[in-house]
Amino acid sequence: MKTVIAKALINSYSYSEYRQIISDLLVEGKSSGAIQSEDLKHYSSLNVTRIDRLDKTIKISEDILLKLHSLKNEYIWILISEGWCGDAAQLLPIFNKMDKVSSKIEMKIIFRDENPELMNLFLTNGAKAIPKLIILDKKTLNVEGNWGPRPKGAIELIQNYKEKFGSIDETAKAELQLWYLHDKGVSTQNEVVELLLEFESEIAIKM
Repeated sequence: MKTVIAKALINSYSYSEYRQIISDLLVEGKSSGAIQSEDLKHYSSLNVTRIDRLDKTIKISEDILLKLHSLKNEYIWILISEGWCGDAAQLLPIFNKMDKVSSKIEMKIIFRDENPELMNLFLTNGAKAIPKLIILDKKTLNVEGNWGPRPKGAIELIQNYKEKFGSIDETAKAELQLWYLHDKGVSTQNEVVELLLEFESEIAIKM
């Protein structure tokens, strides 16, 4: 696994680099990923607007700030994404803000379709669902946890919708976007920090 991770890190981008690639592709009339379509290009364009807004509005709560500042170990976050993914557009700005406020976190973004080996190691119910956050110990590159593709409340919303209507349609996607809007990134921050603190607790016990 470490060989796959090392290869992915070589193919990774910073948040600003990732955003620039998405914008450059749109200028060329393309979306990221192996498959091209007008729908995916449209979603990519919408997501650029969403991310622009969220970059300005997402706040890290005081409680989360304190917990991030209490981290003793250093981590690399590998985030698997694509420009057309609506969930990624909602979540990347949150991860970026968490990265910025913590000296213990270094975030790297990779494109799913360019890194199939790593993606296949972190499937969700057999699917290549994104975004996927992989948390590495910076010193060893050991995988200490993974998270995604959505916070628990969003997962439940989609599951309930599928049970009721049988499939995910544009109405479901609109409801999901509203859920993210009302949640303001709080669930994601809490769930990811909880993962980090669990790992740090395990280390403390071993010591």
